[in-house]
Amino acid sequence: MNGEQQETNARAYWRATLRLTFGLLAVWFAASYGAGILFRDWLDQYSIGGAPLGFWFSQNGAIYVFVGLIFYYCHAMNRLERKFGIKG
Repeated sequence: MNGEQQETNARAYWRATLRLTFGLLAVWFAASYGAGILFRDWLDQYSIGGAPLGFWFSQNGAIYVFVGLIFYYCHAMNRLERKFGIKG
């Protein structure tokens, strides 16, 4: 692989990494701030285990979503590294 092709490959890898990171941050924001604060009143009409759903998201749901996103990020980064030939 020549230098120019490596440069192009590195830029594509970086763009894909940033797109993944910002996408997952948006999901986390929607789950924590959106569901826990902005849409709490609307979500409170539903319940999980006797607790209003908006309250549940602000206390538990955002943490569960965050942990799930960590596992997804790890899987997606492994896939990106294979795709772009990055040895980690």
